[in-house]
Amino acid sequence: MYQTLTTYALVGLRPVRIRVEASIRRGTPMLLIVGLAAGAARECRERIRAAASRTGLRLPGLRITVNLAPADLHKSGASFDLPILVAALAAAGHVSAESLRGVSLLGELGLDGTVRPVRGILAVCLACAGDAEIDTLIVPVANLPEVGPAKGIRAVGADSLSSVVEFLATGSGLSSAPGVGPRRATTSSADLADVQGQAGAKRALEIAAAGGHHLLLLGEPGCGKTMLASRLPGLLPSLTESEAVEVTVAHSVAGLLDPGTGLIAAPPFRAPHHTVTSVGLIGGGSRLNPGEVSLAHRGVLFLDELGEFRPAVLEALRQPLEAGTVRIVRERGAVTLPARFQLVAAMNGCPCGFAASVSGRCVCDPWIVRRYLRRLSGPLLDRIDMTYEVPAHRWRSSSAQAPPASSATVRERVVAARLFTSRRGQDVRNTDLAAADLRIQCRLDDESGSILAEAARRFGLSARACHQVQRVARTIADLAGAQDIRPDDVAEGLAYRRRLGSRPSGSLG
Repeated sequence: MYQTLTTYALVGLRPVRIRVEASIRRGTPMLLIVGLAAGAARECRERIRAAASRTGLRLPGLRITVNLAPADLHKSGASFDLPILVAALAAAGHVSAESLRGVSLLGELGLDGTVRPVRGILAVCLACAGDAEIDTLIVPVANLPEVGPAKGIRAVGADSLSSVVEFLATGSGLSSAPGVGPRRATTSSADLADVQGQAGAKRALEIAAAGGHHLLLLGEPGCGKTMLASRLPGLLPSLTESEAVEVTVAHSVAGLLDPGTGLIAAPPFRAPHHTVTSVGLIGGGSRLNPGEVSLAHRGVLFLDELGEFRPAVLEALRQPLEAGTVRIVRERGAVTLPARFQLVAAMNGCPCGFAASVSGRCVCDPWIVRRYLRRLSGPLLDRIDMTYEVPAHRWRSSSAQAPPASSATVRERVVAARLFTSRRGQDVRNTDLAAADLRIQCRLDDESGSILAEAARRFGLSARACHQVQRVARTIADLAGAQDIRPDDVAEGLAYRRRLGSRPSGSLG
């Protein structure tokens, strides 16, 4: 007695087709699972027997061998419970071989026979949609809202083993996936209007939002760096459907997607603690899971207290910041994960935090300040488009101040700038412009070019830094609705290029 069916395993964010082979023969009664199954996949034997017994489908008291092919691929997770049991039931004659033709399935089994949700369902659905041999996918019913964006595949949801067996016998009994579009982006409760004063910092935040630029905020404790950074997601446009699919796949594989939800429409905001490891930030581990840079894909990665992160962890950001992807190579394989995020970081100028304070409250020796700042390498800082020193806010009565702009108002300007960018024939954010595209999208006239050339000579700006100034200047022009980059745009872009511990480099006088 022998039967096969199809399921999927996840390698990073990529689903790999798995052939489940079940063979029943005479011998010592046991259930043996082979094919490099590890952890929860190997522990499923007791769950399978209990679930089958509660459903009234007893496995024969013979030697049952289940092979997960290809055998050289490590497999983990509980999503193999359902396909292993259905393959064994088919080999025992409880399920017909014809009913499994063109069907793939996955799900975790409870001891009572319920089918529980698993990770990565949307990624599997997209893979099945491109597989000519698969036309029906059986998933846990709790995962069903997640599969709406997958076109070209019939996805049905099961809540119990008995409903799966009934569906395979009759072709009915399972609910179909609704056609779900992107969820409405939730409005952040953190409003930019809550930040009093700090007009210059708000301007830098608006420019960063419009162009997707990486931003470093410097300042003494309590000046509003974290408060400003947390308002950035409320300034960003909603994700397009293709971007929402990319973000949802990463969160689904990581197990962070709330049950019963569809696509994530709002740009993600990730803020890991400064004790995060390189694996936690970049990804990897035994399952090659996505890290924080991939979970922040198409959104914001906020690193508060940047100077407290371990240097080795920060240096791991250099390649993702440049390429928009991260390549993880381990003994068990290699994966490429998306990592096109917007980095926003905040830090003090020294361990006590008051190095830049005009009050003279800093108690750190100069060599301590230098050692603290050296935790950030030059190559890493060179990849950050904008640096802004947030001044200490002097408290004033709110009644004496003009009402500050809200996040909704600034977001309208950001969206208008993005639309202006697309009307210029550009389909990427300004920060993502390749060097070859700068000659077309970021042309400088003679006066603007002379300002940038003089700044590069006097302040030793690298070629990368000059390109970043052009991109930031292009964003400033887009916010103003200007077709061409003006000298004032370049001068303002240069004001955001500075070295730690020095004055801003935008002033050429």
